[in-house]
Order: sequence, then structure tokens, then C-alpha cells
Amino acid sequence: MKTRIVGFFLLFSAIQAPAQDLRFAWLSDTHVGSGTGADDLSRSVHDINAMQDVAFVLLSGDITEMGSNEQLVLAKAILDSLNKPYYIVPGNHDTKWSESGCTMFRRLWGNDRFVFDNHGFRFIGMHEGPIMKMGDGHFAPEDLRWIDSVLTSMNNPDQPVFFITHYPLDSGIDNWYEMTSRLRRHNVQAVLVGHGHRNRMMDFEGIPGVMGRSNLRGQAPYGGYTLATVTADTLFFSERIPVPASAGVEPGSNWHKLPLGKKSYGEPSHNLERPDFSINESSSAPKIIWSVRTGFTVASTPAVWNDRVIVGNSSGSVTCYALGDGRPLWTYKTAGAVYSTPAAADGSVVVGSTDGEIYCFDINSGKLTWNVTTMSAVVGSPAIRDGIVYVGASDRRFRAIDLKTGSVRWTFEGVNGFVETKPLIDGDLVVFGAWDTYLYALSTEDGTLRWKWSNGNPGVLLSPAAAWPVASKGKVFVAAPDRFMTAIDGATGTTVWRTNQFTVRETVGISEDGERVYARCMRDTVVAFSTSSATPAPLWVSNCAYGYDIDPSMPVEKNGTVFFGTKNGLVYALNAENGEVLWRYKIGVTVVSTPVALDAQSVLVSDLDGQIVLLRGK
Repeated sequence: MKTRIVGFFLLFSAIQAPAQDLRFAWLSDTHVGSGTGADDLSRSVHDINAMQDVAFVLLSGDITEMGSNEQLVLAKAILDSLNKPYYIVPGNHDTKWSESGCTMFRRLWGNDRFVFDNHGFRFIGMHEGPIMKMGDGHFAPEDLRWIDSVLTSMNNPDQPVFFITHYPLDSGIDNWYEMTSRLRRHNVQAVLVGHGHRNRMMDFEGIPGVMGRSNLRGQAPYGGYTLATVTADTLFFSERIPVPASAGVEPGSNWHKLPLGKKSYGEPSHNLERPDFSINESSSAPKIIWSVRTGFTVASTPAVWNDRVIVGNSSGSVTCYALGDGRPLWTYKTAGAVYSTPAAADGSVVVGSTDGEIYCFDINSGKLTWNVTTMSAVVGSPAIRDGIVYVGASDRRFRAIDLKTGSVRWTFEGVNGFVETKPLIDGDLVVFGAWDTYLYALSTEDGTLRWKWSNGNPGVLLSPAAAWPVASKGKVFVAAPDRFMTAIDGATGTTVWRTNQFTVRETVGISEDGERVYARCMRDTVVAFSTSSATPAPLWVSNCAYGYDIDPSMPVEKNGTVFFGTKNGLVYALNAENGEVLWRYKIGVTVVSTPVALDAQSVLVSDLDGQIVLLRGK
């Protein structure tokens, strides 16, 4: 929409005139694809279309249940029937389980953030993921650069602003303070958020906040949304229930109001706790050998081959760094974001891109050796064994590709969901999970299905699809979002044992000698199980005091040391024999991906903030 009034003086005049009242509709957490989501959204759209005084519509995230292409297309078809402009950002349900690597959202709506002016107000909307990871919300470096450009380019620094996002600006976002510190320097009237599915007044260190209800009906007979009305000096919020007149249900009422006017934010009267890095001052803390900030989201683990480190990022770049000092050696730019963890072998590195290609590069030169075109994004990670690349994609296919030539040896087409995991190669089996409730075991020779296993949960979001499965002693081990650790007979696909005693989630690792399988629990604890036992037999349980955590960072052992990361930037090193914490180090504030253990003291890690860090213990 075009700016109708520019400048604070004209804005002030407009606010004084009741005839200039502005009304907009605000929908959140529509969750199209779950239960009544599509019906409830359609009903709200029909209701909004009948209201002549609604100028536009805002949508503050979780548009779909799982971010699938099908759900996003359906949501857009419903929203495009609006007879008014609408402005939209994704939520965590649209970004975490995105088969397209979050590219379909931008393809359908042109962007995943917005800025526009109306009645002299500036409306700014953006999301905070998290991208392809379980964890807290996180403002990506590329998005922070964008909002800096939006805020600094304002012709009138006193122009009143509404900021729209999905998560509340609190500890549910690991770097929430990056946004509040920026907003405090401007005339922000309110921050509008979703995520909590209920109407709620909020305060973000003195900045007024409002949480809007979910559009879903839940246990009620009808869903609903928010109507916001801007008068001369007040912003009113009312709940709107789109019901037929014959239903005998009240359509909603005012529930909150905010005063409008010039806002000056000094030091906040109350502070949320900022990140504490004092742990790095411990005498046992490792040293940073080198670190690199890529400036873009890194949602995968680097690959290491000899003296080379290869990693992809959200800009579409695949970059090779020197292992010794982190110097960039070469970069190849793909046409889509790269969230796939590369695999390296025999002087080659293979990685998938959301542009739908699987790429193979010469590690030394960065020259493209071959590429295989799929029919959708590739967010799955490859594994290489004996000159064959095994990798799943979002086109519901799993492929075996010749590493030297790029020729596809075989394709398995029996997958009913997208693949994001790194497959396990165990003897003549390749094992992987998909977001369709199943764990698959295929023949490495010809791709025939040997078995598939389900944890019994019909909900797709509880699929054994994010953990990297491991194997030893004839068993395959996996942890799913159902909070069970499971051992599966590798020959038959039958369950050997399952336990939820330790509340594990999507993290599993194997010892170098195959005697122990590790899992990080959702609160404080890492457990090691015997791989030999026919029952879940803990060998040790270690309280690591990292708090609540759902980051799918796999524990990795090297030379007797177990390394893992957390959702808030911590990297741990444990004694593999007894679980004793050797050291811990905080590289940042956000999700640390599965580490690369180089030796008993050295580990290479990456995080969502685009960092790559080489740590070495003492």
C-alpha cells in the first residue's frame, strides 16, 4: 500500500481527527493442514470480506501446521480470496518442518517479511524461525541486516511503528535483545505477536506488546481473530468470532487498549537476563583456535576432509575453509539456501541445495564435478560409502549416486514424506527416517526395501526423521520427538527395546568401539546405554546442567571424548567412559549443530548465527 501521510506533523494531525480512524484485521496461528485450520481460516476470510472498514489484514505466523508445500499452497489459495491487501510472515511451524527449506513461502508470497505505511504508521513484519531446527526462535544475521536497513532508511525518525512477528520478544527467542535494543531507538507503538494462541497483554522491557489469539476454534464451536482499531489517541483490540446470525453467539468484544503517541524509551525499568559468557573464563575452558562469521544462517554441520572444512549457508554458498586457520579457499554459489550437511570422501564433497540439486565438488579446487537434479528441494544430508553417495530429498525419493560420475545407481520412491536426516550405512543396509512416521532400511545394492519401522504414533510431527541413526551389535538406535530411545533389530526391523525413562529427543550417537550408545536428554542429562544388552541398560548418567534443551545436536565421540552442542550456544566435552564433564564453552546464544570431533581435544562446531568455530581443550 502507498503511504497516505508522511511526516510526524501530518501524522499528529491525522491522529487528532476521528474521521481518520484505521481498522485492520489480525490473524495468527491459523495452522492450515491441522484439524479445522483451513475451515476456520476460510470462515474468517469470508467474514473480513464483508467488512467495508477493514483496510488490510496482518498474519503473524504459523500459517500452516507443518510448512509443507501442499499446506502453503492451500493457505495462499484461501488468503488470496481476501478482497483486501494482506501482509504475512511465517512462524516456527512454517520454518522448522519445511520440506522446501523455507523457499516455498517466499516463492508464493514474494517474501517472508514486509514493510508498508498506512495512515502515517509504519508496519514492519519479520520472523525468527528457527530454520530447520528445534530450538528457540532466532533472528538470523541476514534478517537483522534487513531491519537495520528498514529502520535507518525512514525519512522521519519519529514515524510511529508497529512491529509484527511470531514469537514474543522474550527468552523464547535466544537473541531477543537484538530486536528490543533496535526497537527502543524508535517510536514503536506496539509489538504484535502470535505463538501463544491466546489474547494477552505483554511488555517487552517497556515496549508494549500484544499477543493475538489463534484463528483455530480449539474446543469452541467457532474460531476467531483480532480486529484492531486506531482512533485519535488509542489502539483498541477486539476479538471477532465469525458466526452466522442464527448461531446465537456473540461476535466478540473489546478486550484491550493501548495509548498512542510519541514514545521515548530510555533504559528499561526491568531487564530480562542477558546471556552470560562467564563460563568461558573457567580454568578448564578450551581455547578458540579460529572462528569465522559467515553472515548468514548455517543450519548444518561442516564436513572435514584432510585440511579442508566445507559448509553451506542460507545465501546458497558452499564454502571451503582451511582447517588450520579458517581462511576461505573457495566458494560455489548455488541457486538456493543450503541446509544440507555435506559429506566428503576421496577428494570430493557432496551437498544438497534447496534449488533442487545435489552437487559434487572437487575439494581442492571447488570445481563442480557433477550435479543431479531432483524434483524438489534437497534438505537431506548425504552419506558416502565405497564410492556411492546415499541421500534423500524432498521429492519423496532416496537415491544412490556414483561418487565419480554422478550417475544414479538406483532410486527408492516409497517415501511419503521429506527427508532431512543423514542416513546410516550399516553393512548392506542404508537406514534413514522421513517425515511420514517411518524409519526405512534399504538394500545398499539395489534400493529394495528391507523393512520400515514406526514408533506407533500417527502424528507426522513425531516421526523418527531428524536424528542421525546409529548402529552396533546388530541393532539400529534412534530417538524421535516422542521422547523414547529405541533399539531396533537391524536384520528384521523389529523393536528390541524402547524406553522413555530419560526423556530423550532426536539426539543419538555411538562410541568409536561400538560398546555405548549416547543420548542427550531434554533436561540436563546425557546417558550412555550398552549396545550389547537386550534391555535399556544405562552404563552411566551424567548431569551436565545445561537446562531444558531440544536441539537435535548428535553426541559424537573421538578418542574417548564425547562432544555435543545445545540450543543456547554451549559446547560440551565429556569423558566417554564415565560421563564426567571435561569442559564446556559458550560460543554464542543459539542452536549448535552436530559437532565434528577431530581428536580428543579438538572439535569443530557451527551455529544458526552463521559461526564456524574450532575449539581445542587443554
